[in-house]
Amino acid sequence: MPKILIVGGGYAGFYTALGLEKWLTAGEADVVIVDPLPYMTYQPFLPEIASGSVEDRHAVVSLRRHLYKTEVVTAKVTAINHTAKTATITPAIGEPWEMDYDQIVVTAGAVSRTFPIPGVADEAIGLKTIEEAIAIRDRVLGNFDRAANLADGPERDRLLTFTVVGGGFAGIELFGELRSFATSLLRYYPTITFDDTRFHLIEAMGRIMPEVSLKTSHWVLKNLAQRGAEVHLDTQLTSAVDGRVELSTGESFESDLIIWTAGVMANPVLRNTDLPLEERGRLRVGADLRVINDDGVVADVWGAGDVSAVPDLTGNGVGGYCVPNAQHAVRQGKLMAKNIVGVLRGDAPAEYKHENLGAVATLGLYVGVFQSGKIAITGFPAWVMHRGYHGLAIPMWERKIRVFTTWILNFLLRRDIVALEARAAPRAAFAEVASRPKV
Repeated sequence: MPKILIVGGGYAGFYTALGLEKWLTAGEADVVIVDPLPYMTYQPFLPEIASGSVEDRHAVVSLRRHLYKTEVVTAKVTAINHTAKTATITPAIGEPWEMDYDQIVVTAGAVSRTFPIPGVADEAIGLKTIEEAIAIRDRVLGNFDRAANLADGPERDRLLTFTVVGGGFAGIELFGELRSFATSLLRYYPTITFDDTRFHLIEAMGRIMPEVSLKTSHWVLKNLAQRGAEVHLDTQLTSAVDGRVELSTGESFESDLIIWTAGVMANPVLRNTDLPLEERGRLRVGADLRVINDDGVVADVWGAGDVSAVPDLTGNGVGGYCVPNAQHAVRQGKLMAKNIVGVLRGDAPAEYKHENLGAVATLGLYVGVFQSGKIAITGFPAWVMHRGYHGLAIPMWERKIRVFTTWILNFLLRRDIVALEARAAPRAAFAEVASRPKV
């Protein structure tokens, strides 16, 4: 049987595997999916995980639980030699090995894209993984606990100053959610007032959220300002050394939590392949999701999701390509499964074309924005639309039930505000009291 190797278990990879399980007949092909994590992360929930509105494990989907017919390998693909049709598989423990394949699907996703700004690599944290979102939530809660014991002063101000870099959808959603989260915490900390907390968002462009209209973005700015959150437009971060945020405007302040959401780039694994890439380092892909080079289609290799430059046939994509979001990755994965099966059976693959359904974002509890064409909805109705859409969009019914149940419980009982910072060093408590041999 031919072997189909899927590199990456994110949206596109997961839905490709799910589709292949549906469309392939018994004995038609073997499917293997390789990812260093045993789960798919539903990234639109990361801001709500950081604010305690969604339980972290409910926003991930187990590959082994839901891919019944697919071989799941928990390891990294560190190189691809398509000429020889081999991939280098590198596990966390043990020696790397070569895996042969007949067809390969590259859906390795994207990683945070940063710039060589002093201090960012040492002080900042991203928002691409579930672990980062958990760490942000625990840091906010931990900082409130520490600040509550301090008198007014620089250290207290630093603990209660939170900074987000990047005014796209991810940055604005996280910024709004954290502002809402911090406000809700004040009832439990009588020594901390609303004015003690400071929120700064830094955006290099002259506007936020390019996915929505200028009018809608202005509404968001006004709403955030009314809630005590400051947005710095036309401003660049010039330094974050030791947590001291310095801006291109000359302003500076101390911040204990700096979150970077200013862009993504294709997974660096592509640099270790012989596959054709475009100028931004993404996989060159045709509208039918087959990889192409200057001579045409490259046989037996497919690409989709954030790692690929997929042409946007609607004409609405930035630079002519589909924007890197979940809406495209999910639909590309579903189509790619059908196309792979079709090619195996001698049929021509279909082209990917999807009209954007609109953009919906949360800005914290009971506040949201929705934009579709010229139609804009703001406030509580948009927040309900956001929860309804994403609650149903997360794959698998058992995940949907868990998410909606958590939202109902949070409405009745309020959000859980327990921080588990000690999980980063779980042996510390034991090691502190454990008896050791006398020297």
